[in-house]
Amino acid sequence: EYPDSDLIAAAVDDLNSVSEFTGPTNGGQVTSETVFRGLDQGNLQGPYLSQFLWQTITRGAIELTQKIRTGEPGVDYLTDYDEWLANQRGAMPAHEQRFDAEKRFIRNGRDLASYVQQDIPFQAYENAALLLLSMGALDPSLPHDADDTTDGLLNFGPFDVLDAVITVFNCALSAAWYHKWVVNKRLRPEEFGGRVHDHRTGCASYPIHDDLLTSSVFDRVEEEFGASLLPQAYPEGCPLHPSYPAGHAVIAGACITVLKAYFDESFVFENPVQATTDGTALEPYVDEDLTVGSELRKLASNMAIGRNWAGIHYRSDELSGLRIGEKVAISILEERKEISLQGQQFEGFTLTTFDGERIRI
Repeated sequence: EYPDSDLIAAAVDDLNSVSEFTGPTNGGQVTSETVFRGLDQGNLQGPYLSQFLWQTITRGAIELTQKIRTGEPGVDYLTDYDEWLANQRGAMPAHEQRFDAEKRFIRNGRDLASYVQQDIPFQAYENAALLLLSMGALDPSLPHDADDTTDGLLNFGPFDVLDAVITVFNCALSAAWYHKWVVNKRLRPEEFGGRVHDHRTGCASYPIHDDLLTSSVFDRVEEEFGASLLPQAYPEGCPLHPSYPAGHAVIAGACITVLKAYFDESFVFENPVQATTDGTALEPYVDEDLTVGSELRKLASNMAIGRNWAGIHYRSDELSGLRIGEKVAISILEERKEISLQGQQFEGFTLTTFDGERIRI
């Protein structure tokens, strides 16, 4: 419902007034259709959410319907300065998290923030692999013989795919931690919000860009909460490690790169769906064809931007994180190509990068 929202319209106007915006635009302008989407073309097609977060997943004898426990609408945390300061000093959260009484399919940013709050970081990509295997979407260029009872399962087959997703996840997380602790040490948005509040109230002075200080968002936040802090979706606020790059984004970049290497990006979903506006059901999506490649790239952005929705990351944490993860995955796929061949003829994995380049590994 974002295109009909006055709040979203105000956010769009605000972003169009800043000196630089690194997210997607339409004709150079941020719109209600692009404002919260990822950069690449796949993110701008179809529903905001990837099919991999709505479709039913078959896990052996288990059918997984992807309804989730979501945060209660309109409830924000760490908006009081004393509570925020106590949180910065290590106090336990002052409030228990409030959840919606009904489980729902993801249908807005708050729901997406709930999904990535306590997820097993590789679960979305393992689910995506299982869905793609059930669809028969393995890349036909791989030297995979489904009739071979050994290679059909192992080399370039289902078990190989699932193992690759888990393998690259752990390596990606190590890369993220190196950048966080050794290289960047970037302040979290929650903490930066405290700097903004102190600057605006005259308690301190910080080098904060005028684009932010002159934003109309503060009138709205201060009217509702009485402070200039950044409202949080989680009562505990952000994790206790630096912001850049986003760990979820690095993992997403790595796992999605692996999935693009193993599956046919041009494969079209037969029965795409979208959530109803209240998230209680799914309905058919019929406006345009949705391909595996575009929906995988969208899944990567959904997972990374979900943490932005929570108030604990910046867009640059997401964008750079995806590309760091991609580099990790490419290095692992180079090694995997040699290990898996066992004398088979194989020219290499092919995939489309997050920057739209078609490459062969």
